[in-house]
Amino acid sequence: MAELLAKTACDGLAPLTIGGLSLKETAPQVLTSLAPYRDQAQALEAALQAAHGLGFPAQGGSTRSKEARAIWFGRDLALLIGPKPDASLAQHAALTDQSAGWAVMELTGQGAEDVLARLCPVDLRLSAFAVGASLRTEAKHMMASVHRREKDSFQIMVFRSLAQTLHHDLKTAMEAWAARG
Repeated sequence: MAELLAKTACDGLAPLTIGGLSLKETAPQVLTSLAPYRDQAQALEAALQAAHGLGFPAQGGSTRSKEARAIWFGRDLALLIGPKPDASLAQHAALTDQSAGWAVMELTGQGAEDVLARLCPVDLRLSAFAVGASLRTEAKHMMASVHRREKDSFQIMVFRSLAQTLHHDLKTAMEAWAARG
């Protein structure tokens, strides 16, 4: 019988440090999409607050508590990151485990905006994309979720099958950015 081993989406992709920027896989966490049932948005908001200490994020935003984050993930859709969702949420929303389906990387350092500007056709400057902002966009030729965690820290998510491609594209952009200085 074959022995199956669980691997993260970025297994085998080395963390990078180039020109003061770093790229690494985010530690694996539970990822659950939350899609409120019709007329259940307010009830879901209350249930999220009671169960996890955070609300449902507004369009383009995020919410957080000590144990969890929720990022905007599309129209009437959020992604709960961290704990397994409390069972009470299922009364108000469709809950779908997304944990194995996404590659999650973090790009940090001064110049991270410039690196992402080489890949994403959106304005990610701090003045337009504040800390806590989240969006779905293109990253070169892939659909991605980009979330600004801190001033110079971004979480980038793509489908698991695109992990190596994203890693390569970010490495190339990091090298190009570093070569400027």
